[in-house]
Amino acid sequence: MPVRSYVYVDGFNLYYGAVRGTPYKWLDVRRLSELLVPGHSMEDVRYFTARVSARKDDPHKPTRQQIYLRALRTLPGLEIIYGSFLSHDVMMLLAEPNPDGPKFVKVTKTEEKGSDVNLATHLMHDAYLGRFDSAVLITNDSDLLEPIRIVRRELKLEVGILNPHNQTPSRVLLRHASFVKQIRAGALRASQFPDELTDGKGLFRKPRVW
Repeated sequence: MPVRSYVYVDGFNLYYGAVRGTPYKWLDVRRLSELLVPGHSMEDVRYFTARVSARKDDPHKPTRQQIYLRALRTLPGLEIIYGSFLSHDVMMLLAEPNPDGPKFVKVTKTEEKGSDVNLATHLMHDAYLGRFDSAVLITNDSDLLEPIRIVRRELKLEVGILNPHNQTPSRVLLRHASFVKQIRAGALRASQFPDELTDGKGLFRKPRVW
């Protein structure tokens, strides 16, 4: 029998680790999980993200994100859980300032808040309710170590990691997860949505420029 599994996707960790700057942003995360963890029945997928804001250099960023989230909602058993995304201007010290120039520069600092806490909370809640036999986490965030340890140690459930980053997986996650697999370009390429999708609102398409 297939292993009853839930998938937990750290959306920003996945984006910045695996798909930013690639042609693979139109990603079906359920399909990706099924390819990398065969023999598991992916019962539900929980996708953790935050709504992005328009920027001067990229005013259409929120529109592209909403189209992608719309694509995700076509997947059966997928739930999107939102954190918050903060963007503000701050003065930062230059690492190597010109002797005759300014020592500080104004930069736009962006921070995503809440997704790691939300993911940890849902992971433990679902585990204690007995909703899965195996949890599959798409992340490389070592801040999730303690909930992973609790689910494995206290509830004796499997927790695996799909690492979206090119570098070696977090050492603590590698040590405490049931299994760790690398997300590679071939799996991303094989897990793309069709260019055209249909939902309750009608037909929509993958953004042309992304």
